[in-house]
Amino acid sequence: MQQQPAADGPGKRLDVFDIARGLALLAMAVYHLSWDLSWFSLVDWQVATDPAWRAFAVSIASSFLFLAGVSLALAHADGIRWRPALWRIARIALAAAAISLGTFFVLGDEFVRFGILHAIAAGSLVALPFVLAPPVFTLAVAFAVFVLPQVVAVSFPGDAWAMWTGLTVSPPLSVDYVPLAPWLAAILAGIAGLKIVRGRAPWALLSRIRANGRFSRMMAFAGRHSMIVYLLHQPILFGSVWAVVALGLVPDATDNAFLEQCAASCTLAGDGASCAQICNCTLDAMRADGAWDRLLDAPQDPSLNAVLSERYAACFETASPARPGN
Repeated sequence: MQQQPAADGPGKRLDVFDIARGLALLAMAVYHLSWDLSWFSLVDWQVATDPAWRAFAVSIASSFLFLAGVSLALAHADGIRWRPALWRIARIALAAAAISLGTFFVLGDEFVRFGILHAIAAGSLVALPFVLAPPVFTLAVAFAVFVLPQVVAVSFPGDAWAMWTGLTVSPPLSVDYVPLAPWLAAILAGIAGLKIVRGRAPWALLSRIRANGRFSRMMAFAGRHSMIVYLLHQPILFGSVWAVVALGLVPDATDNAFLEQCAASCTLAGDGASCAQICNCTLDAMRADGAWDRLLDAPQDPSLNAVLSERYAACFETASPARPGN
């Protein structure tokens, strides 16, 4: 999430990289909003496991890391400026620590141990010397880093601390995991790619891209302030979805799932005409004495399932007084 440094002289920037970073932020916001909706069971999208969603997430992370490499190559084209480089990396590392702390309180054991910001901070530090290396050498190292997890996998007692390498067999569960191997390859590719095109025909084309339209100006603005946007967008999105659910502005997905399953079972029992009434009565009765919330917390508790059966039977009798045999 580094801000792009000046390009081709003091005060001059290439809008194309700011726009690209802004588009990456927009894609990340779409992904995070989808993840939030899934987390609160408002949609049935398998954001965390579906291959298409995973590919989308990988493309977003890759774009940020590639652009981080581009920024390094631009900022240090005439030699490494260690003081501003280390200060920028320290700011990113501090933001990464804040993300870890915040997600620990919200998500518990699935908190972000080594996510995209951690990868940018550590990866930028490791990749910094490559701004002086020939692009072909940098690309060769990038390829080696990319394939390294496929040929090296380690496991030893207490290896959780080494998850940042990407070489441990079973890293701890985390909602955002971007280890150096293979992700450092994207940063190195950004450095090499910038060095290859700079001063050549593609560079002239990139230089002519300007943020003239409203949308492109918005993307460029977000790209220039990417750190702030990144830190704020998910708390805002997550908090907004939570507020919508907490205020009851959308139907509770758990309630709907229960009512659908209950109606299906009730219909098989032969009383389809009153099933909606019976199931709603059962849910209301369970909610009235707090048994429903306890059941959600402990769905395998036999005593709570017995309570559910009792409530259902009572509602069944109330809704079906004329059933033969009563």
